[in-house]
Amino acid sequence: MIVDCHTHISFDAGKFDESAHTEAAEPVDACVVLAPAEGNSGDVNRRLGEYVDRHADKMAGFGLVDPTQDAVGQKNIAALREKYGLRGIVVYCSRCGFHPAHSRAMRLYESAQELSLPVFFHNIATGPDAVLEYSRPELLDEIARKFGGLKIVVGNMGMPFYKQTLWLVSKHKNVYADLTIRPGKVWEIYNVVVGAHEEGVMDKLLFGSGFPAASAGECIEALLGFNKLLGEANLPTVPRGAIRNVIERDTLKLLAAE
Repeated sequence: MIVDCHTHISFDAGKFDESAHTEAAEPVDACVVLAPAEGNSGDVNRRLGEYVDRHADKMAGFGLVDPTQDAVGQKNIAALREKYGLRGIVVYCSRCGFHPAHSRAMRLYESAQELSLPVFFHNIATGPDAVLEYSRPELLDEIARKFGGLKIVVGNMGMPFYKQTLWLVSKHKNVYADLTIRPGKVWEIYNVVVGAHEEGVMDKLLFGSGFPAASAGECIEALLGFNKLLGEANLPTVPRGAIRNVIERDTLKLLAAE
């Protein structure tokens, strides 16, 4: 079972390309589609629900919630699943400008835990207005401690703070990391994967492509060829089986997002 835990689509006028996304998903058995942080959450989640419903055998949608703007009570969060057919939540703390442990965000996590909805933290700080401070994985430690039954995914390995992510997933059984890589960034891939192996947390990594930034096929190829990335350099390697286990991990079952 190969699950791409990290793909994006855009509903901005002229940017929605369903065929490109479905084509990129061909090499995998299933993929998670993260709602974009663009405009009204209700409208975005409705459109996402309609899209994944057309591909229900292969796609799981994670709905957008901005706790500083949206209702976060259990009834409202339950609507993500009951009204739109979505299977998880994605938050963009740095982009939306709120601390991960903001009081309203904490109420969101409480609702998500009660409803068994996993939360994907897409906190990479892109764009001049994003708050870099809020992208630090260490800020999720308080959330993981308080909500031990909440399945948490740290998107993009918490870049650029990936070492914090490795410590976080080693500390908390309910926290996982999204191994979304950029095939062209060889040295970055090497350091992240070797770091995870040395920390003994390869079993906490989930395969992701970050589409459209990269495709699942490209990322799978780069990971399977990991030990050849640096040619003849006499550097540590990672067992191929451990890497294959990441690629073949059943993320949807692991997160109970079925």
